[in-house]
Amino acid sequence: MLENLQKYKVKLASNSPRRRELLSGLGIDYEVKVLPGINETYPESLRSEEIPVYIAREKADAYRKDMDADELIITADTIVYVDGEVLGKPEDEADACRMLKKLSGRTHQVITGVCLTTAEFQKTFASVTEVTFASLSEEEIHYYVSRYRPFDKAGAYGVQEWIGYVAVASIQGSFYNVMGLPVQRLYQELSSL
Repeated sequence: MLENLQKYKVKLASNSPRRRELLSGLGIDYEVKVLPGINETYPESLRSEEIPVYIAREKADAYRKDMDADELIITADTIVYVDGEVLGKPEDEADACRMLKKLSGRTHQVITGVCLTTAEFQKTFASVTEVTFASLSEEEIHYYVSRYRPFDKAGAYGVQEWIGYVAVASIQGSFYNVMGLPVQRLYQELSSL
């Protein structure tokens, strides 16, 4: 599958083990290529779906100046969005607990922006998934945060971990998007290159 990618050296520009696992699931040959210190700030004027697309594009642009002609770079960024607030990666344990309290008993959006970049073109898209959490007790929140240390995860949770088993009451949209990469949509976009 995806024979059209054979002309490219596919590079995943991400430290995320979840993104690596998900991209590997598509059967694509790729390498991980990560540049340190890429700025992940964004203009305050952006709407929710525009934020991760903007950041994914900024990440891609950091690679563009050193790209080989046959490279295809995949960059992505995921945010959790609730009540007009972007929940990125928590700063510490207290911030993680604050985020999970905010999500408890509520529906939020997980939005992933993806950017596909070659020397000749750049294409971006966003995937949105609605996730509803059951109410969580303080004890459950502290248990999860202290045991799983979700400091590298947007919204302070990994849907594939304990919190996903006990808190996720429903998901509307891509489950894999909640993990950090909307692989079904990515497959479609890669197929059409």
